[in-house]
Amino acid sequence: MAEIINLRRARKARDRATAEAQAAQNRIEFGRTKAERKLTAAEKTLQATRLDGHRLDATKDDKGEA
Repeated sequence: MAEIINLRRARKARDRATAEAQAAQNRIEFGRTKAERKLTAAEKTLQATRLDGHRLDATKDDKGEA
């Protein structure tokens, strides 16, 4: 004879496992310290500044005007 399964318990166990997997993913994605977030923001700012520093200014000749 087959084993009797309580569907309510099985559904709750499945939902708990799904919630735990989502929580683990969120810890990886959002679980950074304030110092780590500030460091990342500073690195992005530095990269943007360096990129802007290498940008060439458009002149009239480049735009096709005489």
